[in-house]
Amino acid sequence: QVQLVEAGGGLVQAGGSLRLSCTSSGNIFSIKIRNWYRQAPGKQRELVATISSGGRTNYEDYVKGRFTISRDNADNTWYLQMNNMKPEDTAVYYCAALYKSNWGLEYTSWGQGTQVTVPP
Repeated sequence: QVQLVEAGGGLVQAGGSLRLSCTSSGNIFSIKIRNWYRQAPGKQRELVATISSGGRTNYEDYVKGRFTISRDNADNTWYLQMNNMKPEDTAVYYCAALYKSNWGLEYTSWGQGTQVTVPP
């Protein structure tokens, strides 16, 4: 069992920066992949960034060069650093963890979501 709590959402002006955090608890050593998703009004949820347990990262093209995903082993936390924010980044952001149970079955835990707003 893995539980996630998000923080860091809010309003930021275009061109500004914001950092989201996701803090995990439970069997954190079972986590294989740490992700950030976002969902804008009227649109489906989309993957933004991912980081593996080994530190490999990947980004969607529309955030590449502006967003950075990282993890903090000591704090059981991972982050999404967002720079050069654009109005198109406005969405509810969700962290997610892909993990395995003691029997090897895969599950996904989700954060509660945090609103990020960038006025035009």
